[in-house]
Amino acid sequence: MPNPPNPARRSQSSRRAILAAAAELCSELGYGQVTIEAIAARAGASKKTIYRWWPSKGAVMLELIDETATITAAHPDTGDLAADLRTQLSAVIDLLTPAHTSPVAGLIAEALNDPDLARDLRDRLIKPRIARFKERMRRAQDAGQLSPEVDLDVALDLLYGPLYHRFVLHLGMPDADHLDVLIAHALRAVDPSTNT
Repeated sequence: MPNPPNPARRSQSSRRAILAAAAELCSELGYGQVTIEAIAARAGASKKTIYRWWPSKGAVMLELIDETATITAAHPDTGDLAADLRTQLSAVIDLLTPAHTSPVAGLIAEALNDPDLARDLRDRLIKPRIARFKERMRRAQDAGQLSPEVDLDVALDLLYGPLYHRFVLHLGMPDADHLDVLIAHALRAVDPSTNT
C-alpha cells in the first residue's frame, strides 16, 4: 500500500508554486496588476491558503524577493574590492529593472504607503543585506584594501544612493562604465588613499 502524501512536502510544494506564480505574473503584467486571486489561480492554490501564509500581496512578494536577492545579490570576495562591488551593484541593478515588472520596485513603492510592509521590508530584506555589505567592507579593511577609519554607513550611502536616486527619479540605471566611475569616486570619497 503506498504511503500517504507528506503534508509538509505538499505545503512546501504549494509555497514554491505560489512564489513562482507571483514572479511569473509580475514579469508578465507588472507588479501593480498582480492580485492574490491571480496568484492563486496561476499556482493552483486557494486564496485561503495564500492568506494563511501571507497577509498581503506585498508579503508574498517580500518572501519572493528575499529568496531571489539571497541568490543573485550576494557579496563576492575575490580580493578585488572594486570588482566585487561592481558585481554586487550590477546584481542590484538587475533586481530593480525593468521597474515596471520588477517585484523589488513594486514592493518599494507599495511600502511607501504601508508602514507594516515598510517595517517588514526594512527588517527582513534591507537590514540583513546592509549587515552583509558591512561584513564585506570589514574584510576589505582587514586585508588592507580600505582604511580601518572608513565610515561604513557613509560608504553604503555613497555606493547605493546613486542607484536608488536614479531609480526613483527615472533617470536610468548606470551602464557598466558609469558604474565603475561611481564606485571609484565613492571609494576615493570614503578613503582618499584608495587606488581604484
